Amino acid sequence: MFLDLHRLNIRKTRLLLAMAVTSTVLLTACNDTQGSGDTVAAEDLTVFAGCYTVSHDEPAQIKVSQQDGAWIMQMKEPANASRVWDDPEPLELIENSDIPQFFSIDPDNVDAVIGRPDRVLVLAHVRPVYANIDPLLDSEYLSYIYRGANTIYRVECDEVNTDVLANPHADIVIDNVNSADQRVGDNVVSEIRVVHEDSQ
Repeated sequence: MFLDLHRLNIRKTRLLLAMAVTSTVLLTACNDTQGSGDTVAAEDLTVFAGCYTVSHDEPAQIKVSQQDGAWIMQMKEPANASRVWDDPEPLELIENSDIPQFFSIDPDNVDAVIGRPDRVLVLAHVRPVYANIDPLLDSEYLSYIYRGANTIYRVECDEVNTDVLANPHADIVIDNVNSADQRVGDNVVSEIRVVHEDSQ
């Protein structure tokens, strides 16, 4: 009877040891899969390939694409230019930990960020699940363009020059006010006036 109990204990010990080893292997495999999946998702910048505009009813103004394995951006040239897109500017991956410098969104809700090295332009792709439940977002894309953050819309690319400043802001003229009493500190106060075509 003692021998039977001893054999039973050995079998239990082996079974427990086998279960522990199997659990460890499975947990390690799961962790490896999740880690590599996060890395791929974080570095998958193809979500940015395409054209963007700041309003739904405007033509494309920014184009993001890959050129010789590197990511670039181009701005649309004005209507009187001899080409549609300006010279390419390089883009680089931005770490999620840097997101608070540009956007007021929890970095966990963003799956990729790309921007110019000078950070004049930064684009973020919001996780679709979060974009669908946040009433303040009507796009999965956020843009930070020279110190201002807003949603930006992905649109079809086109090869038509558009004078982005033609409407409605073309009639706004900014004149410097040079009188000494118009200075505030070291800043020159500007006078903004609207010029209508029929008054010129």
